[in-house]
Order: sequence, then C-alpha cells, then structure tokens
Amino acid sequence: MNRDAVPRLAGWQQTWRLVAAAALGIPFWLSTAAVLPRGCAADTCSWLVTGDPLVALGCLTVLLWRRRFPLAVAMVVAVASGTSALAVGAALLALCSMSTRRRPAEIGVAACVYVAASQLTLVLYPIKSPSGPVWLQLALPALSAGIAVAMGVAIGARRVEVRSLRARAESAEREQRAREAQARALERNHVAREMHDVLAHRISLVAMQAGVLDHRRNLTPEENRTLIRGIADGSHQALEELRDVLGVLRADPDAPEPPQPSLDRVPELVADARTSGLDVTLTTAVRGKPSDVVGRTCYRVLQEALTNAAKHAPGATVHLTLEGTAGDELHVSVHNSPATTATNPPPSSGFGLLGLSERVTLVGGELTHHSTHDGGYLLTAHLPWPNHDHEERS
Repeated sequence: MNRDAVPRLAGWQQTWRLVAAAALGIPFWLSTAAVLPRGCAADTCSWLVTGDPLVALGCLTVLLWRRRFPLAVAMVVAVASGTSALAVGAALLALCSMSTRRRPAEIGVAACVYVAASQLTLVLYPIKSPSGPVWLQLALPALSAGIAVAMGVAIGARRVEVRSLRARAESAEREQRAREAQARALERNHVAREMHDVLAHRISLVAMQAGVLDHRRNLTPEENRTLIRGIADGSHQALEELRDVLGVLRADPDAPEPPQPSLDRVPELVADARTSGLDVTLTTAVRGKPSDVVGRTCYRVLQEALTNAAKHAPGATVHLTLEGTAGDELHVSVHNSPATTATNPPPSSGFGLLGLSERVTLVGGELTHHSTHDGGYLLTAHLPWPNHDHEERS
C-alpha cells in the first residue's frame, strides 16, 4: 500500500479545516494592525484592509489542492503568507498537511521558505524592527512552523499506523475465511467418506443379492424368500445408516456424536456379510483392545474389503485375518478367491480404496492391495498399536 495514499476528505471535513485556517490567521492580522504606527500611509493601510484578505482568500482556495500537490501548495502559500498576515493560518495548514508525508527534505525546504517569507512583512508594512539579534526576529515564525510540522508528522505516523492495523485486520479476516473454507472442505470430505463407508457396503450386498435373483432361475421358493428378505433388510439398514449420517449434519454441534464402529463389531459385520450370501471366514488372534481410532480404522478396512469382494468377486470365498498385540502392530488381511458367479457389477465410485488408504495413512499405518497368482485379490493393512493407547483405555 502506498504510504502517501490519503483518503479523500468529506465536504464537512474540508470545510472545518479551511475555517480553522482562516480563524488562525486572524490573530496574526490583528497583531499586525496593532503595531502599525498611527497615521500610516494610506496605501499601506489600504493593503491591510483589502489586499491582505484577498491574498488570504486566494491561499484558502489553493488549499483545496493540498492533498494532490502538497509540496507545491505549501511553497506557494508560504510565499504568499509574507504579504498577508491573514494567510499565515493557511500557510501553517499547508505546512502541516505536507508534513504528514514525513519527508525531511520537503519539510525542511518548505519550513525555511515560510520563515524567510515572514520577513517580508517588515518590508511591506512600516513596522519598526525590534532590536536584538536576527534569530529573535525569526523565533516566532520558526516556532509556529515547528508546531505545524510536529503536528503533521504525528498525524502522518497515526495514518500509517491505522493503515497498518487495517491491513492486518483485513489479512486476519482473509486468513479466517480461508481457514473456515478449509474446515468446510475437510468436513465435506469427512462426511463423504463416512457416507461411502456406511452405504457402499450395504448397497453392494443388496446389489449382489439382486444379481443372484436375476441370474439364477433354479432357486427354490424358500431361497427366493431368503434373498428377498435380505434385500429388504439391507435396504432398510442402508436407509437407517444414511439417516444417522444426515442426522449428524443436522444435529447441534455441541451434541455428542453417535457411537462409531470398533473392533468389537467385526463379528456383526461378518455375520451380515454371510447373511447376504458371502462365504466369509474370520480368524482372530488379537490380544488386548486397541484404541478407538485403530479399532474404527480396522473395521472400515474390513468393511471396504467385503464391499469390494461383493462387487467384483461374487460367489468367491473371503478369508479375514486379524492379529496383533499392544506395543506392536495390528495386522489386517483380507483375501478373496476368484469370482464364481457372472453378474453385472454395480457402479463404482473409484474412490473406495483411495479414501481407505488416506484413512490408514492418517493413523500412521500402511495399506497394500494387489491381485494374487490364483486370480483372487489380497488386501493388507498394518496399523500401529502403541502401548500407551492400550493403557489409557484399559
């Protein structure tokens, strides 16, 4: 920001400054009239009454441009003040206004011109010069110029400080808006990830069951009823879970969050998958209870793996393995055999494994997945399990 950039004054602000400058010149004009000798020359007294006010009026008019041309206006008014006592106030205002720029060279030149021009009064009016050294004759003009300069420098410093504080406030406001936007983006990503985790699994199982009904014509009535009941139950659970997620968005931000899935709910996840028709086996060798974060991450890894198996390998055998202990790592392994049923796979977002990898990375773990030599697929995750997390929750 330009340090010399000064906002334009309102009409009333401009007016009262000019009135103050005119009023300040009146004492100088009266003091000059008081020291004139009795019976002074007619032309001298006529200048005091007519010419002096006219010059002062011209100086006040020139002051309207002092913010656009501060140095030029200050020089012109300073010189004119030597021929008009009433213009002294205008000269001091111009000097003060120019000093707000805080440029020592300009201030020094303008102040010297003002002090030197003040001596023209002794030539224009028949005033008896006071006895004493020259510096005493310059004392009053120099003092008045010094006061004007000091006021101008102080005003300029105040303007710079105000501009700096305003710039800091605007910068802080921009940073706050950026932080809010980032927080909203993170929250949207969080909600999107939760909705994917919650819904993708249920919808994939429903789609798999519907695909079995569509492709297999030799099912018994009891098998048909089981699949239809599974589709209805899965759809109902998907709606309930979606309602829970949307309820979090509408709820009071200070309200407690609903319970999150943990490692204890893995058997329920496996049971749901078996009910939907997946051939799932679970092997667990976990000693202890991991932290909520690790347990929730493990649950989401298994949920996403079962969802992908239902989508891309219908009819396959899925084997889940969990093993680990506190102070080491929690190892998660999901292996599915090749698909044995030909169905049209449901639409995929393509972000399931990507989001899962980000989730695992956030807890300091590592996720790998690849095809196996038998045509199946293997997904493994290594999640850190520090001792202190276990001790705090035991």
